[in-house]
Amino acid sequence: QVQLVESGGGLVQAGGSLRLSCAASGSIFGFNAMGWYRQVPGKQRELVAVATSLGTTNYADSVKGRFTISRDNGRNTVYLQMNSLTPEDTAVYYCHLTLPPYDYWGQGTQVTVSS
Repeated sequence: QVQLVESGGGLVQAGGSLRLSCAASGSIFGFNAMGWYRQVPGKQRELVAVATSLGTTNYADSVKGRFTISRDNGRNTVYLQMNSLTPEDTAVYYCHLTLPPYDYWGQGTQVTVSS
């Protein structure tokens, strides 16, 4: 059984930075993708960024150039460096792991950006 534990959320002023971390426990072998989604009340959860075990990455257009996703495969950990934050980035951020054929979610961490 895989569990995802997130950390790093919080309150920051607009223009500031935060770094989210997500550590996966359990056995992870083969192709997988770790990433981050976010959700605000009343809206669907949306992809923020994803990094595969092959080294590819993908970002939502709204965060390109501001957010950077990275992985430490030895520690089964994914990071999201968020710079130039705006109030529109305020959301609950969820870590996600695709380990075919299964999907796993973290518990979510709140990111609040004040104007």
